[in-house]
Amino acid sequence: MKKRLASLLLGLSLLGGGAAVWAQAPAATPAAPAAVATTAPAEAKPDAAAPPAAPATTAPAVAAPAAAAAPAPVPNKGDTGWMMLSTILVLLMVLPGLALFYGGLVRSKNMLSVLMHVMVTFSLIVVLWFIYGYSLAFTEGNAVIGGFDRLFMKGIWDNTAGTFANAATFSKGVVIPELVFAAFQATFAGITCALIVGAFAERAKFSAVLLFMVIWFTFSYLPMAHMVWFWMGPDAYTGKEVVDAMNAKAGYLWQSGALDFAGGTVVHINAAVAGLVGAYMVGKRIGYGKEAMAPHSLTLTMVGASLLWVGWFGFNAGSALEANGFAALAFINTLGATAAAVLAWSLGEALMKGKASMLGAASGAVAGLVAITPAAGNVGIGGGLVIGFIAGLACLWGVHGLKKLLGADDSLDVFGVHGVGGIVGALLTGVFNSPALGGPGFVADWVTASSIAAADYSIVSQLWIQAKAVLITLVWSGVVSLIAYKVVDLTVGLRVSEEDEREGLDITSHGETAYNR
Repeated sequence: MKKRLASLLLGLSLLGGGAAVWAQAPAATPAAPAAVATTAPAEAKPDAAAPPAAPATTAPAVAAPAAAAAPAPVPNKGDTGWMMLSTILVLLMVLPGLALFYGGLVRSKNMLSVLMHVMVTFSLIVVLWFIYGYSLAFTEGNAVIGGFDRLFMKGIWDNTAGTFANAATFSKGVVIPELVFAAFQATFAGITCALIVGAFAERAKFSAVLLFMVIWFTFSYLPMAHMVWFWMGPDAYTGKEVVDAMNAKAGYLWQSGALDFAGGTVVHINAAVAGLVGAYMVGKRIGYGKEAMAPHSLTLTMVGASLLWVGWFGFNAGSALEANGFAALAFINTLGATAAAVLAWSLGEALMKGKASMLGAASGAVAGLVAITPAAGNVGIGGGLVIGFIAGLACLWGVHGLKKLLGADDSLDVFGVHGVGGIVGALLTGVFNSPALGGPGFVADWVTASSIAAADYSIVSQLWIQAKAVLITLVWSGVVSLIAYKVVDLTVGLRVSEEDEREGLDITSHGETAYNR
């Protein structure tokens, strides 16, 4: 077992070394800037909104001959600085935010194992992202997956000439360095996979976790990211005659008009389904339902939840890809919706049990953050507050009611919070995106960057588009997860021995303890 794990890590190290060398080699013909990700609003005009049923194109497109002499767009230092800060904030969400949030929820004998699962999973995915993940998610391929133009980050910069490729944003003529965009999206991929470990905490093999993540990241995260977030960027829409061709190059769900500002489907529902399937496949913890398995440190859980909230401003507001009005809208919705969810969960808990708990307040905060993720820049402030409040109550039911119905030992309620919250947020985005309800609507014409008129917005139609995106995510992640867990079980095995589980994974898997015993 240890030899297999050592071989896996050695292989990744060698690949990483090769990636570094390859990435430095100047490309003969630099690839077009990466496709814009994240389903944020288009900012071709100050009040433009989120992606339309007709998607857009990536990277600064080659203009018509008449415009050939026009100077190439230059990244704005403010936008670049904001995106670098946002990337750091998302890293803060994972390390230490998510790690401490999860760590406080398990028993003390498994504290370090959870920290290891989160930290090493995140690191593994970041390395894989720069080797092949970014290319498959954000370069042109087909409607489901991208290509290999950016394999090993090839062509992203020319070290000889000292020039850097740019990535499109959601405004015509506005770009950011592609290196920054790639780094920002790397943190998204990393935290998505790290979320999954909470579902089978306290009994999964460390080697099994890492092998599963490699498979799931490759066949579930990357296709979902491409389907939802890849398009050709606003500058590719040079005239009505190219619209159909540019739309056809986008990801399937972008083409369908699905709105997902920062990852309700790609991140939360995707990870939650993988976690739920894992909870079934790995099985229940020994003594589950019979022995006390209370969190060992709600103090750490509260600290972790607070760091998640702080970091989430980069997660959501950074998904605008610019320091602009839509980043500000996502910023304030991340504040308001989360606060509303804390109040809703606490109120619901008080009505159910007679007391509101710290664990409930922290869980409510995460529920609100999850639900507002797809809606952050796609709804007005009032809509954000409503989404947060509904999510707080819905996730409370997900943790206490739905969990019993499903019968799975989802250790840290990954599906109850991220699955239920992600579904609520994705669906309600279609409702509160409506201009009649204070939302910005979406861009209806990327040639002129004009938004849909309030009278033309159909809540029913958009709600159906959102529901299709949710269903596709549920099925896609479910099937990939089932196959991935089975492969892992047949190779290295999913679960530690009963003796190791009873002693605790800190000692048996890592030879350490979080606390003196």
